[in-house]
Amino acid sequence: MTVRLFEPLRLDGLELENRIIVAPMCQYSAHGGQAGDWHLMHLAQMAQSGAGLLTLEATAVSPEGRISPLDLGLYSDATELALGRVLDAVRAQAPIPIAVQINHAGRKASSRAPWDGGAQIAPDAPDGWRTEAPSAVAHGADEVPPHALDAEGLKRIRDGFVATARRALHLGIDGFELHGAHGYLLHQFLSPLSNRRTDQYGCDLANRMRFPLECFEAVRDAVPAGKPVWMRVSATDWVEEGWTLAETVELAHALKRRGSAAIHVSTGGLSTAQQIPLSAGYQVPFAERIKAETGLTTIAVGLITEPAHAESILQDGKADAISLARALLYNPRWPWHAAAELGGRVRAPKQYWRSQPRQYKDLFRDTQHGQR
Repeated sequence: MTVRLFEPLRLDGLELENRIIVAPMCQYSAHGGQAGDWHLMHLAQMAQSGAGLLTLEATAVSPEGRISPLDLGLYSDATELALGRVLDAVRAQAPIPIAVQINHAGRKASSRAPWDGGAQIAPDAPDGWRTEAPSAVAHGADEVPPHALDAEGLKRIRDGFVATARRALHLGIDGFELHGAHGYLLHQFLSPLSNRRTDQYGCDLANRMRFPLECFEAVRDAVPAGKPVWMRVSATDWVEEGWTLAETVELAHALKRRGSAAIHVSTGGLSTAQQIPLSAGYQVPFAERIKAETGLTTIAVGLITEPAHAESILQDGKADAISLARALLYNPRWPWHAAAELGGRVRAPKQYWRSQPRQYKDLFRDTQHGQR
């Protein structure tokens, strides 16, 4: 039986060597939005993992779009220069395709890093700012409500998504993911829990989808044909009367019509009232239904930690690719071990070939030249 996890996958004009994707993982280690030495170390590890695609962490379109003061941004010459330095160094050692996740945090911006509690930073604090969102509805009961965006603000943010995409193009980025999940701005427009607008961007489903789709279309128009653009979504809010799977299916159809190369299916993050029944692969059924009903290339994520489990998801046709985050932080060589367990082959630097266990033959391919 063919090992699906190590089969190629095409996203628009980009061909991935395998179906393992390094998910975006915020590092909360940037200064003034600028990538630094930590990002070089972190991304170099992920680039040598043997995965088919490396996705940069949530990358803000503006200073006020950052989740925290320590978030990565790509909105100025300084942030572009800093990220370019890191990416040049990573690519010199590992020719892995790299995608950017473009984000605006909306009402979840101006927050502490998770290890500092993750609470909102007051707008009048030295490192805080007033957040902005579809409506003046706070994420938490004790938080300062965001400023409700007007037409000028919507245009500014939409233009910001495009400007970040163009800066990413300057840096040679291969793929573009819009962050429409985990309670950030585009997700805030989708969910009736956070979107209380009564204009063309609120109320019914078509209106709530309007701004996320406008941002997607603007980025798709700015990115050359052949370079894939897609969206990450939360398929449910896990809250009564919140965003639902059925609505996500409608969004996926709309994205497909607009040329989306894929859909990356996560859940939750919008409401403090969410009740998530955690278990291995708990989000996979959402990806499975979206794939079945839309035919859109679907990326599954969420507590997928074992190679055999990842392979079974693909073999059963529940998704087309597997996105890993914490499993790769814990074990940056997860794809190597998956290849050994399942009988696949994976790229690895020649300096590490001697680590191959004796019972495996031809596990590794050359990072630079694709030959052993």
